[in-house]
Amino acid sequence: MANQLATKVEGQVLTLERVFNAPRELVFQAFTQSEHLKHWWGPRGWEITVSDMDFRPGGSWHYCFKCMDQSQGDFYGMESWGKAVYDQIETPERIVYTDYFSDAEGSLSDTMPPSHIVMTFETTDGGKTKVVNRAAYASAEALQTVLDMGMEQGIGETYDRLDEYLAAQQ
Repeated sequence: MANQLATKVEGQVLTLERVFNAPRELVFQAFTQSEHLKHWWGPRGWEITVSDMDFRPGGSWHYCFKCMDQSQGDFYGMESWGKAVYDQIETPERIVYTDYFSDAEGSLSDTMPPSHIVMTFETTDGGKTKVVNRAAYASAEALQTVLDMGMEQGIGETYDRLDEYLAAQQ
């Protein structure tokens, strides 16, 4: 990949940055419209099987991605449920939300740490878009919990899939 994910851990904050070769409006739509998300959200071999989105302040996105790749061994067939609750939206510049682990009914997990996310979309030279995702956890230990689960690799693969999807949309 010519454009790798830059990650930085500072205490209880994880910052992710990547530049996509697509206009800001399209990148923003890819993050905020269910019909786009189903094509790229999740690591390789995983697919969105449920996506209920109400994209507005106070709204939420309840989703499930499922491992469809038999070569992933014990992960095959596994489901991962999440729920994003939107606080602020400034189209196409910024999304502020809390990201939770959840179950199929949308109940929030009390065993997995949520994160408060500020995501920005910046136009760069050549009409590209820089996405900065700043995720704050309740503690450095909570952040370490999700890093130990392989979140960094999963997000890297997810953003690779987004890059491929955006290229196909243009």
